[in-house]
Amino acid sequence: MRLPNPPLPSPILLGFSGGLDSSVLLQLLATDPGIRSRGLRALHVHHGLHADADAWAAHCRRVCAALDVPLEVVRVQVNLSAGLGVEGAARAARHAAFAAALGDGEILALAHHRDDQAETFLLRALRGAGADGLAAMRPWRRHARGWLWRPLLELPRAALQDHAASQHLQWIDDPANMNADFDRNFLRNAVLPLLRQRWPDAPGSFARSAALCAQAVDLLETEDAAALAAARGDPQTLEIRMLQAMPEARRARVLRRWIADLQLPPLPGNGIARIEHELLASRRDASPQFDWQGARVWRWRGLLHADVQRASLPTDWAQAWDGRAALLMPAGERLQLVGAPGFDAPLRVHARQGGERIVLPGRRHSHALKHVLQHAGMPPWQRARLPLLSAADGSLLAAGDKILSAPMAAWLSAHGAHLSLSRPVPERAEGDSGGTAALA
Repeated sequence: MRLPNPPLPSPILLGFSGGLDSSVLLQLLATDPGIRSRGLRALHVHHGLHADADAWAAHCRRVCAALDVPLEVVRVQVNLSAGLGVEGAARAARHAAFAAALGDGEILALAHHRDDQAETFLLRALRGAGADGLAAMRPWRRHARGWLWRPLLELPRAALQDHAASQHLQWIDDPANMNADFDRNFLRNAVLPLLRQRWPDAPGSFARSAALCAQAVDLLETEDAAALAAARGDPQTLEIRMLQAMPEARRARVLRRWIADLQLPPLPGNGIARIEHELLASRRDASPQFDWQGARVWRWRGLLHADVQRASLPTDWAQAWDGRAALLMPAGERLQLVGAPGFDAPLRVHARQGGERIVLPGRRHSHALKHVLQHAGMPPWQRARLPLLSAADGSLLAAGDKILSAPMAAWLSAHGAHLSLSRPVPERAEGDSGGTAALA
């Protein structure tokens, strides 16, 4: 048995459970000189859910030591109160550990095979998934800071069993895999064997259907990207007028892709309907919002805005800042002076109190900051998080990195510098098909 070459010559991190599938993949990777030369290591996730979990970790250490493959064992806390069930919660914890361990440009190799693909296809069909979900697992895609590679995805499990027997491999049999209370186990142990009796190649047929769905999704995503680009004002906004001109099905896909591109949690099942009925259909002067999993979509001034939910700056918050290093805001934003080593004298960075005035470039008289922000089209929730920069004499120099006073604009121009206020990057919910489906 030979592996296909990964598309990139990057180091490989193997997700190693110690079961049959990952044991076969480990042996194939470890005995491939080309793979070894690029760098190979393994990671075992210790979920702590079974009495033999420590023994399984010890087994993985022995196997990796025998093959001279570095192994890291990561213990995780499985959140059983998240509403995901035991399977879903363990999977979420496992893939969070993979994402944390994956280096820049590194390849995460997982041992999913054709039978797994068939199970995933059936599970998603039973949950009413559309084309994105029915595309199931992809053999190659972006993941965290690197890539996800499933080199065994076109092989049936029987081929892996034959290879393991021929190589005298030893592996772990998790008794939980026989628990029919878990949906995937029920399909694997009860439904698919029954289907094979009538249609021997049923798993292969399901896998081919998933591949056809993936092809269709690729075509749809090309059109989605074009429609999204046409509707996008800046990364955080969409023009409602452009959205409303789209067919309903296209609009739903564009909204999901927009949310995925912003690395926000995938919209819930009723998310599109809520946005349609509560935001897009609302009065032009209304400012409704839709919240889910720490994220929020707002309607304001003909635009949809999306971001993580963050608190306003505390009214009593203030910091001295000399510009030599980035200043971390309470909600995670970073304020930086770019292009200059620091200010001539420390500035005071603080929350808005109300009543502030600012002298803009090219103006003689000061203007109320409130009116300047309104004129600039800054939404109210952004104004509430906006840090102000003031000189020692109390004069207002800047509001974030967008509104500059005449003295601040002149100083930055003279030094070839600029201010940068960056948003914190949210954790991406992992999934195939643009973040719309959970990893298997």
